[in-house]
This record gives sequence, structure tokens and C-alpha cells, in this order.
Amino acid sequence: MSILIWALIIVAVIIVIMFISYYNRFVLLSNRIDNSLAQIDVQLKKRADLVPNLVNIVKGYVKHEKVMIEKVTESRKALLSAKDISSKVKAGDKLQGALKTIFALAENYPDLKANTNFLQLQEELSSIEDKIAYSRQYYNDNILSYNNSVEVFPGKLFARIFGKSKKQFLQITTAEKAVPKVQF
Repeated sequence: MSILIWALIIVAVIIVIMFISYYNRFVLLSNRIDNSLAQIDVQLKKRADLVPNLVNIVKGYVKHEKVMIEKVTESRKALLSAKDISSKVKAGDKLQGALKTIFALAENYPDLKANTNFLQLQEELSSIEDKIAYSRQYYNDNILSYNNSVEVFPGKLFARIFGKSKKQFLQITTAEKAVPKVQF
């Protein structure tokens, strides 16, 4: 009789440890996802904060390119006013496209292209773009880990018990998937 009681106690302890372990795993992975999402937000904000400096430098050189400068400014406003991650990503992509036009415009203005401040901002924006890409990848990697925990046995059972379900990956837009045309 005492062996049966000990066996039940051991099984109960193992079950409690599994509950605690899976609960902590889901919390840890959810926190990683939240953190990686915040990192994307930080990089998007850094990019948006650099834009006014870039626009001011460009304004001094290309006064008649007002429409292009307004497009960048409007894109920045859209990014700063976006509320959720999908709208922030869309607005960030729109801003990135507008910035590409500014950099293309610089090709027509050798003085602007040679301006130290312009070059420094261009380099910093390029660095931020790399960080945004890395942050998106890190976010999706965390989503993958979380989804794997929620979908594989025995995590699937614990996910149901704790009310956890799969999360969505960050997707790139159709426009981003298009192959750019290079013309000479």
C-alpha cells in the first residue's frame, strides 16, 4: 500500500512540475515576442526621428522638389500615428519607399550627394533598415518557437489548458516581394 501512495505522490509531483514548466515556457516565449515587437517599434521610431534632419538637409539643396519632400513628411506622420504593428509596418514600408526617392533624387544633386551630414544620415538610415530587418526576423523566430510549443505534444495539451493559441508571423507585403527593376 505504501508503494502505491509513493507512486501516486511521484506522479502528482511530476504533473505539477510539468504544469509549472509549460506555464513558465509560454510566459517566457510570450515575453520574448513582446520584446521583439517592441524592438521593431524602437527601430521604426528611430527611422522616423531621423527623417526631419534628412528632409531639412535636402530642402536646402532641392527647393523645387517640394512634392517629394511632402511625401516623405506625410509618410513619417503616418508611421508616428500608427497604432498596431501591422499598420506600423505598412507605414514604415511606405516611409522607406519615400526615402528611396530622396536618395535617388540626391543623384541629380552632386553637392547634396557629397554633403557630409546627408551621407551620415544616409548611412545611419541604412543601418536602421538592417536593424529593422533583423528585428522582424527575430520576432518571427520567437513566433516560430512559441507556435512550436503550442502545437507539439505535450505542449498542445498544456496550451489548451492555459488558453494559448498560435500567433501570426509578420508578413511582407506584395509590393515588397516584387523584384525591383534596374535600368541603365
